Amino acid sequence: MRRGSWKIRIFIGLAIVAFAFIQRCNNKQENPYTGRVQNINMTPDQEIAIGLQSAPEMAQQHGGLYPDQRMQALVDAVGQKLVNNSYARETPYKYDFHLLADDRTINAFALPGGQCFITYALFSQLNEAQLAGVLGHEIAHVIGRHSAERIAESSFWQTLTMGATVGADMGSIVGNIGQNTLLKNGRGDELESDELGVMFMIQAGYDPYEMIRVMEILKAAAGPNRVPEFQSTHPDPENRIEKIKEAIKKYSGR
Repeated sequence: MRRGSWKIRIFIGLAIVAFAFIQRCNNKQENPYTGRVQNINMTPDQEIAIGLQSAPEMAQQHGGLYPDQRMQALVDAVGQKLVNNSYARETPYKYDFHLLADDRTINAFALPGGQCFITYALFSQLNEAQLAGVLGHEIAHVIGRHSAERIAESSFWQTLTMGATVGADMGSIVGNIGQNTLLKNGRGDELESDELGVMFMIQAGYDPYEMIRVMEILKAAAGPNRVPEFQSTHPDPENRIEKIKEAIKKYSGR
C-alpha cells in the first residue's frame, strides 16, 4: 500500500478514536441515587422502552412465566414493598417483577428500566426475606443503571476498536482490553447492588442477614467446581458475604 494511503488510514483512525473519547466525555453524568459518575448514552425513558421490548423474549428463554398466580402475587408483593419503602419509588422507572417457569436454572436478573426476573429454581429455595434480598439486588441494578452503563461502554469500545482497526490493524488488541474493562466493571455492579439491596431490605423491614443466606444458597448451587472469581463477572460468594456484612453494619449499626 502506498505511503499516502497509510497516512490517510492513520488520520481517519485517529479521528474515530478521538470521536469515541469526546463522546464518552459528553456522556458522563452523575447518578442522582448512587452519586456515582457514569458513562450513559440513553435516557431513562429509553431504558424503560428497551426493558419492555426485551421482557417477552427473556421470559421465553426461561420457559415463559410460572403458571401459579399465587406465587407470582408473592413476588409482586415483595417487589413492590421494597420499591414503596425506598427511594426506588422516586425514580422514573417502571418496576415489574416476573416469576419465570425455569425450574433448573438458579438465576435472577433485571433489564433496563425496571423489568426484574427470578427463576422458579431460585424462588423455590427462598423464604420471603431471602426473596426480598434477591429482588432488592435486582432493583439496585436498575437504579444503578448498570445495563445502560454496559451498553454505553460497549458502544465506546466498538468505536475505539473500529478506529484502531482502520488506523493500525490493532482492533483485536483494543477489543480485548475493552472486554477486560467491562468484566471488572461488572463485578463492581454486583457489589454495589448487594449493598443497596441490603439497604432496601432494612427499609422494608426485612432481616438483612437473610441476604447472607442467599449467598450461601448460590454458593451451594454452584458446587465445588464453581468458576474462580477472576474469570467471572460476579464476585465470589465469600467475598460478597464480607461486603454484605459491612453494608448491614453501615445501614443498621449491627
